[in-house]
Amino acid sequence: MAYTGFLSALRSGRKLHISRGRCRSTVASTKRREEKEQQLEGCTLVEAVPNQIHIDFDNTQEAYKSKGNMELLRSLLVFKLCAVDVLLSKRLLGQRMFERLMKMTFYGQFVAGEDHNSIKPLIEKNRAFGVGAVLDYSVEEDLTQEEAEKKEMDSCVSEAEKESPDADHREKKYKAHRQFGDRRGGVISARTYFYADEAKCDNQMETFINCIKASGGASADGFSAIKMTALGRPQFLLQFSEVLVKWRRFFNFLAALQGKSEMMVLEQKLELDQLKENLIKLGVGSKDDIENWFNGEKLGLSGTIDLLDWNSLINDTTKISNLLMVPNLEEIKTKLCYALDNGVRLMVDAEQTYFQPAISRLTLEMQRKFNREKPVIFNTYQCYLKEAYDNVTVDVELSRREGWYFGAKLVRGAYMYQERARAKEIGYEDPINPDYEATNRMYHKCLEYVLEEIEHSRTANVMVATHNEDTVKFTLEKMNKMGLSPTENKVYFGQLLGMCDQISFPLGQAGFPVYKYVPYGPVNEVIPYLSRRAQENRGFMKGSQRERSLLWKELTRRVLCGQIFYKPVY
Repeated sequence: MAYTGFLSALRSGRKLHISRGRCRSTVASTKRREEKEQQLEGCTLVEAVPNQIHIDFDNTQEAYKSKGNMELLRSLLVFKLCAVDVLLSKRLLGQRMFERLMKMTFYGQFVAGEDHNSIKPLIEKNRAFGVGAVLDYSVEEDLTQEEAEKKEMDSCVSEAEKESPDADHREKKYKAHRQFGDRRGGVISARTYFYADEAKCDNQMETFINCIKASGGASADGFSAIKMTALGRPQFLLQFSEVLVKWRRFFNFLAALQGKSEMMVLEQKLELDQLKENLIKLGVGSKDDIENWFNGEKLGLSGTIDLLDWNSLINDTTKISNLLMVPNLEEIKTKLCYALDNGVRLMVDAEQTYFQPAISRLTLEMQRKFNREKPVIFNTYQCYLKEAYDNVTVDVELSRREGWYFGAKLVRGAYMYQERARAKEIGYEDPINPDYEATNRMYHKCLEYVLEEIEHSRTANVMVATHNEDTVKFTLEKMNKMGLSPTENKVYFGQLLGMCDQISFPLGQAGFPVYKYVPYGPVNEVIPYLSRRAQENRGFMKGSQRERSLLWKELTRRVLCGQIFYKPVY
């Protein structure tokens, strides 16, 4: 099983369980550094006041100094093509002409190259201008909708469900539904994998390993992106997600019995004696069984149990897990030690809400093991979710108690339309915030919480993955107020290759850790990725002319200054 291959390099032992740790101090570090004013060719990019940095995102000379004039013209052409719904046809153009035009337009704009050798010049150039890379091998199957639906149903339906299709074995949310079997529907900014067999998963594992090797060889501080649905049968993620959600829901029910349902999630501390009584009354187990569940665990020493204590009961060494049919996690072994050996950090992508609880839990287990000395594993939090803030605060608190480095990537989210349609059609609560402004508030709330944790302990790390200039400015303002220096490498910024260079490069040249998501792969095999980039930019460019206006501004400036043949120097 490829899940086995995925986690094995990241765990030395065979057992997966949550060990308890004592609370650690979060005394704020007083370490602050003054940033010097940086003058660049007569234009001030960084305006320095003690402990404060301001970035000028309108300075096109600095934003595009890494780009030659032909690259700027290509960007304008591609964004224009995106806005007017133009597609290139391989059938009409022929293979050779199609590849040539793609490399001159969409492929050249959004993809770094065909393999790990061909991407090195671009990565080295971006690095020279202060921008790192998150490598992402973006090859996907080009399936029809019918093929995708069939693969999804075959891989998500258990044998029990196949034998008794009318029996209600799972909650509706965690069952496969053919009308939503093609998980690409309504998704424009995320790769999608469909399960075929274990051999295919093993091949995709090798692809991730090669991507990690390429990331380690390309730069000293790179990231590599991985996706859990590429590594095993999605039925596992559905089943484990349902277990985790039901377990948390049961805790909420028990909290309500003690009159604590209205409290914030981490303030819900259940009296242990009353908890045991309620479990016995509910017929969950006998008195001896209930006592045995808590014996041998460092739980309830204060006489109370909170959500983190409760979650720690789900592991393969605690008897209570037998009641929950937790999938056998002993098979999860190690192949991805390449990441550690090559000094590469891993970004685990977020996915649909019916998979995400399992993905987050598996990522958390890797963090608890490998983020002891520095942040190596980063989990992704989708802030369009109503529960995003609770998820962030609970995981941060666990990192405090156990003394490891919290690593997060904050995104708004990639599956909004699909998630809403599925919830409405199937009949469960919509997990998405009501509107874009609510999502913005959630993003800033989660971000501010993590920034405060960084200010207090200097052990949390966050990537602000956004194309929203206001959010970037919000982050810089908070960093200034908190005295967080970019040179501490605690706050990162991330954007997609070929988009929002007016944000990425000024930040990088000002000394902030900033990264481009860098896709690569053969032209024909990244067509699904390029189609999504075209769709994403179609909506983006129709709603905003800012990036195009900045590109025109810089081209005009170069022409007027006699820089018609400008080439970047590095």
